[in-house]
Amino acid sequence: MMTELKLTSLHDVHTNLRARMVPFAGWEMPIQYEGIISEANAVRNSSGIFDVSHMGQLLIEGNEDLVTELEKIIPTDLKKIKLNQSKYSFLTNKEGGIHDDLIVTKVEKGFNIILNAACKNNDFKIISDSLKNKFKITLHKNLSLIALQGPKSSQILEKIISGVSSLKFMNGNKFSYKSKDVYITRSGYTGEDGFEISISNELAVDLAKKLRLQNVKPIGLGARDTLRLEAGLCLYGHDINESTSPIEANLKWAISQRRREEGGFVGYEKIKSDLNGSLSRLRVGIKPEGKIIAREGVKIFSEDGKEIGSITSGTFGPSVNGPIAMGYVKLNFSKPGTKVFLEVRGKKHEAKISELPFYKKSYVR
Repeated sequence: MMTELKLTSLHDVHTNLRARMVPFAGWEMPIQYEGIISEANAVRNSSGIFDVSHMGQLLIEGNEDLVTELEKIIPTDLKKIKLNQSKYSFLTNKEGGIHDDLIVTKVEKGFNIILNAACKNNDFKIISDSLKNKFKITLHKNLSLIALQGPKSSQILEKIISGVSSLKFMNGNKFSYKSKDVYITRSGYTGEDGFEISISNELAVDLAKKLRLQNVKPIGLGARDTLRLEAGLCLYGHDINESTSPIEANLKWAISQRRREEGGFVGYEKIKSDLNGSLSRLRVGIKPEGKIIAREGVKIFSEDGKEIGSITSGTFGPSVNGPIAMGYVKLNFSKPGTKVFLEVRGKKHEAKISELPFYKKSYVR
């Protein structure tokens, strides 16, 4: 029996714009409107609006005791995080793998945490079990999440919600829209400057229409995937999962130095072991030669024909005008510039290990 797909508050907006809708993590979501390449270019050159309301928005209310308890499952230095500051982090498991990657923001009541759509219910259980009902935990159902991304996002959103242009990257604050509170962070998933706007379901359509009046293009999940890959950002369930450690995933930077040294969180022994030299593989960027697109699952070989890894994400990158990919290779093949071969449809094609990201922009810090 098919489970009925959930619809976001902006569903009618998407269908009215003739979006191609697809099932995604239990939701019916727009994959594209007029085309992935034109949508990706719109974000790189101007601004685009994304409906990311399928993501989980979790509020955990508490004080210093909450910090102590959360640090047992999240390897971020929550003691040092400032009010309204956001940090990229993860929920780790006993084997040092990643249950989910997430964005943690310190707010007046405690912490807001953005969870991946496919993981949010499991995340809620993991966090609730760990905190043992000591704190109030709310997985919001009455909030939408709208992302506005691209170099013109700040000047566009400032016309609608005064004061947002003063936010720095990975910081947020409460603002007013239609006399109601909205929470906005300067963040995103595209490698561009932009914002994520947490807004009540009742006001989401109104805001989306206001943004469209500013000639902001609607962007689907297809272009979002292309943009995040160009920016070297991981997609949960593909580039990272419960069997990849943050160190293997080349995400050591997201574990605070104090936490790397002191530990005290789930899976630390494996992560400490990886940090201390037992690492056997690493997530890397890969640039295929020519026009070949290497999709997830494609095997990677060394020059002498040995299998050394596999692709986890691959696409055509409009901003770099060529194919790009990410994957895991044995550690001694991870140096940028190393020649490798990708087996696509039974033939081996030349490629090179590349530094990440493929496309770099400046954030407002």
